[in-house]
Amino acid sequence: MAAAQSTMLELGTSAPDFTLPDYDGKPVSRDDFRDAPALLVAFLANHCPFVRHVRREFARFAREYRARGLATVGISPNDVGAYPQDGPQGMAAEAREVGYEFPYLFDEAQEVALAYRAGCTPDFFLFDRNRRLVYRGQFDGSRPGNRVPVTGADLRAACDAVLDGRPAPADQTPSMGCSIKWKPGREPD
Repeated sequence: MAAAQSTMLELGTSAPDFTLPDYDGKPVSRDDFRDAPALLVAFLANHCPFVRHVRREFARFAREYRARGLATVGISPNDVGAYPQDGPQGMAAEAREVGYEFPYLFDEAQEVALAYRAGCTPDFFLFDRNRRLVYRGQFDGSRPGNRVPVTGADLRAACDAVLDGRPAPADQTPSMGCSIKWKPGREPD
């Protein structure tokens, strides 16, 4: 398992636009969530042990925070030629199994992952009402095998602050996960 970290995109960056199909082919755009007080964009990969480690708690987190107004979008960015389980059929199965109730989108061209400068899966980007980046980093300090409970503490603290109208915590730790599986010639600069 090739571990990588978030690129830690600069805070204050505007949320890059996107229109991607969900696993059923329905297009979903960033602006579909324009009325939400905050938007969370999560890059996920079904096969990744780091995602598998947090996926049930992340699904629970997304359901809980949806009730507070948080819009969540999952994006699968991997090269499905090399990792077919990360494509639409595998995404649909994952969403059903884990209970993802948010749109789970397929970035086949990997353009959205490049625009967000996603570095790994999972990789989390939280934007405020004005779609300015206020948090990027880890779900929490738990990793496969480190015996730290999966709670989502870091992302919860950031979401709580933003939804309550306060600044997100300044101390932000990069997410660690599987490197994104780029198509040949698509690797970021």
